[in-house]
Amino acid sequence: MRNYRYSLALSSLLLVGAGSAFGQVLPPAPGTPPAPAAPAPPPAVPAPAKSVPYGAGMKVNLSPDGSKYLRFIGWAQAWAQYNENNSNTLRVGVPKNDQLAFSIRRARLITLAQLNPRFLLLLDLGMENQTAVSGGTPNDPNGPGHRAPFYVHEAVGEYRVNKYLSVGGGLNFQVGISRMSAASTATMLAYDIPVVNFPTLDQTDQFGFYTGFYAKGRVGGFDYRLAVDEPFLPSQANTPATVRTNVAAFYPRNSNKIYQGYFDYEFLDKESNLLPFTTGTYLGTKRVFNIGAGFHYNAAGMFSRPAAFTGTAPADPFTIPFRTHDIKLFGADVFYDAPIDTASNTAVTFYGVYYNYNFGPNYVRNAGVNNPGTSIAPPTGFTGATNLYGNALPLIGTGQTLYAQLGLLLPKKLLGPKAKLQPYVAYLHNNLEGLRNPDGTIKGVNVYDAGLNLYLDGHNAKFTLNYRARPDFSDQSFIPANNGQATVNSVNYRPEVTLQAQVYL
Repeated sequence: MRNYRYSLALSSLLLVGAGSAFGQVLPPAPGTPPAPAAPAPPPAVPAPAKSVPYGAGMKVNLSPDGSKYLRFIGWAQAWAQYNENNSNTLRVGVPKNDQLAFSIRRARLITLAQLNPRFLLLLDLGMENQTAVSGGTPNDPNGPGHRAPFYVHEAVGEYRVNKYLSVGGGLNFQVGISRMSAASTATMLAYDIPVVNFPTLDQTDQFGFYTGFYAKGRVGGFDYRLAVDEPFLPSQANTPATVRTNVAAFYPRNSNKIYQGYFDYEFLDKESNLLPFTTGTYLGTKRVFNIGAGFHYNAAGMFSRPAAFTGTAPADPFTIPFRTHDIKLFGADVFYDAPIDTASNTAVTFYGVYYNYNFGPNYVRNAGVNNPGTSIAPPTGFTGATNLYGNALPLIGTGQTLYAQLGLLLPKKLLGPKAKLQPYVAYLHNNLEGLRNPDGTIKGVNVYDAGLNLYLDGHNAKFTLNYRARPDFSDQSFIPANNGQATVNSVNYRPEVTLQAQVYL
């Protein structure tokens, strides 16, 4: 009975406590009501994220550790160029002494995939050299500059045998001759490549890329690449009936394999060789000193007609006597890129290369990048090259070439914490067998460039302003007594100013 009374009393106390907590309403205290509560402060606005270095770029990891991934790389370069044209230049039939022209130099997109530590897939798509007068889809009914083809540059599958050797095949860029023959056009020191580094451009290659198989790797500081490739067929318009006497041209029936390679020794920091593209300037982030040499050989890749031909061409023009010539190309180069003062982020970049090219007798190739002209109005009695209009000049041929460039990265605080300036100079000298002075000596080709890079975010966002003193070789003639050599009567230098805008992701 006593326990029952204790239980009843305890239950009553719990009910009273519960009523106080959940059900009891207390009347307000007499007097002035309390002031309303202060409003809650608004949530803080997050600070914008600090910009970080771009690093590996657009990379999608397909495994937690990042060993399997997709990576995307892209860049675009637009040109505004003032050009004083070579003599007698026409733009669609209208004489033009000078021009201001806008164009797209390059637009590229690379996809890199690694789904296994030993296997790599590389796909490179893009377009180049679209101007208002050229670079469009061939035979486009709306005009020659419309709808530039976006085509495959590189399509490669690669297998890593071991840490010293990788092998691959496809449409590739594992080329020989020199470092600059595999240049990355997104990290160049100068505004553009000198073109002489691509000696078979769009003849036996596809814009510098070849179809074949390769081996590459590194042993200590020794880096190498070797390739065996199938030559693309060059222009079928060149036959023994159409070429100049004793002037070599690419052989349209060539079926011999191309053998090429490049070797260098890296004395300081080691460079990545995952991709085939070589860096032009590291902007003080590495210490690189490399010496290299390379070659390119294609048996019977050229042909020439040794004697004059007159009359009607036979049904098979290759019944006319001709001879073939091996393509033998060699190069040796040096590359140095290093910081001068790490505190101020100053750096120096130097590249120098020597080329020795043999394409056969008197071969000279004239070319002008994004040429604003379309043809030449030859004066009476003219017998010279008809493709030296606009900004074209003799860039490639049988003979010897020296090319060098030097750049200096200025202190980082000169334009604030991010922007950087890098002035540079470049020089190209060609000694080509097919170009002669009136006295018979070789007429040298000298091209001078000076420019300034403005880096807003490294190579990812930059502007380049370049001044070029370009030699005008249009005043020349072919005299039969010279046996295929062009006599250069005079050379005038023309100014060329290019502003390039680049975005690289």
